[in-house]
Amino acid sequence: MVLQHLFHAGPTSRADLARSTSLTRVTVSDLVSDLIDEGLVEELGLSAAVRVGKPATLVGMRTSAYQIVAVDLADDAWMRGAVLSLTGDVVVRRSVALEGRTGVAALTALEALCLDLLAAADHPVVGVGIGSPGVIDSLGTVVEAPNRGWYAIPLAADLTARLGVPTHVANDANTAALGEFTFGGAGGAGLLVLTVGQGVGAGIVLDGALVQGHRHAAGEIGHVTVVDDDGHGGPAPLCACGRRGCLETLLSVPALRRRLAGLTPDAVAVELASVGRLLGIALAPVVSALNLSEVLFSGPAELLDGPLRASTLITIQQRTMPVIGSELAVRMASLGEDGALLGAAVLVLSGQLGVT
Repeated sequence: MVLQHLFHAGPTSRADLARSTSLTRVTVSDLVSDLIDEGLVEELGLSAAVRVGKPATLVGMRTSAYQIVAVDLADDAWMRGAVLSLTGDVVVRRSVALEGRTGVAALTALEALCLDLLAAADHPVVGVGIGSPGVIDSLGTVVEAPNRGWYAIPLAADLTARLGVPTHVANDANTAALGEFTFGGAGGAGLLVLTVGQGVGAGIVLDGALVQGHRHAAGEIGHVTVVDDDGHGGPAPLCACGRRGCLETLLSVPALRRRLAGLTPDAVAVELASVGRLLGIALAPVVSALNLSEVLFSGPAELLDGPLRASTLITIQQRTMPVIGSELAVRMASLGEDGALLGAAVLVLSGQLGVT
């Protein structure tokens, strides 16, 4: 509670900490002393006197004294990582080409990237956060990530043992939602962040809390069937999950690039609007059932921010009550490609320091 207040509110006196957290002054004083001994908090001098009496001593979190390693695995071609400060400032960036690697080969590349980033950090690292495609349970186990060829992989436990640093793993769309909510200024009353990369997923924040769902699979909208055939009487496209016609077979970055290859600009706009309409049909019941206020797209702007986004919004508004759809915002994520990285940092802040 003390760390969380200092993280969000900045330097504060012990007395104000007690008032804000509803803890006693003695308890706050003891906690602050412990945190100073651990190097997480420091005294910053006297506050400017605003009332009669002795000025209070301010204490603050030492956000520049520690760092976080964050990795985003959503992209179809690259593993992207960074060393971040506790406040989300990027210190060092690294990326590794996937080159089609899946299964054990992809895990080996991920471990190497994490080791490279840990070596590049110039302050003690609190932990490693990873946003991974697929269904991830509360222990950081990849239950299934078909596009990566990962099934029942205890990724957080394995990397913690191999890296020697606490590692936290969550679904990449969930981490993107956490990043936008914590660092990007998105509202938390009804937020959905749609991540479009090698696959398609969604992270949902309702009333300030991340929605996990039964078996931690909330937001797996990429594997909702949206077409029954290929549009020419043939079978619908085969998805990595083993079924046909999933949203991911149309909206993922590789699928969009194949669909648009060789088309004129006008034809590209028509195709993107067509995919946007199918996305809107899939999202409309979600937006309506959860009364969402914001839908954010995280992925390549050249594909998503234009006819596809406009068509998605129109379709949702056509298929929902005016009280729900009229004020809905459908926009690009403000943090861009860094959304999932910053969300992965939030995993560490929450898991190691209790800061959410």
